[in-house]
Amino acid sequence: QVQLVESGGGSVQAGGSLRLSCAASGYTSSNYCMGWFRQAPGKERDGVAGIDSDGRTTYADSVKGRFTVSQDNAKNTLALQMLSLNAEDSAMYYCAADFSQQCDDLEWWLQEAASNPGANYWGQGTQVTVSS
Repeated sequence: QVQLVESGGGSVQAGGSLRLSCAASGYTSSNYCMGWFRQAPGKERDGVAGIDSDGRTTYADSVKGRFTVSQDNAKNTLALQMLSLNAEDSAMYYCAADFSQQCDDLEWWLQEAASNPGANYWGQGTQVTVSS
C-alpha cells in the first residue's frame, strides 16, 4: 500500500524559509512523477514543483527561484525547500505521486494532477502559514 506522509509545515514570517518533507513507502516502480501541490482556502489546488525519476524538475512561475524540489532515493523522501516566503505562499501543501507509468511530461503531469487528482497518490497535507 502506497503511503505519502508530509511533514515540516508551520508558521513563519514573510521572508523566512521552511523545508517540507514527504516520506514515500509501499511503491515498487522505478518510474514516477512526484511533486508538491498547494491549496489555499477558497482557491483551487495548484501544482508547485515536480520531479521525475530521472531527476528532472519543473516549477510554477510563482515559485521559481525561491523553491527547490529534491529527492533522496535512498531514503524514499521528497523535499521542498522554500525560501523568501510571502503571504501568498500560505496554503495546505500536499505531496503527490504517480507510480503507474514513466513520467514523459512532468509539466503536464503537474498541471493535470492538480485538476484531476484521482489517478495519483496523495499525502494528508501539511499547513504553511506566512505572516506579513
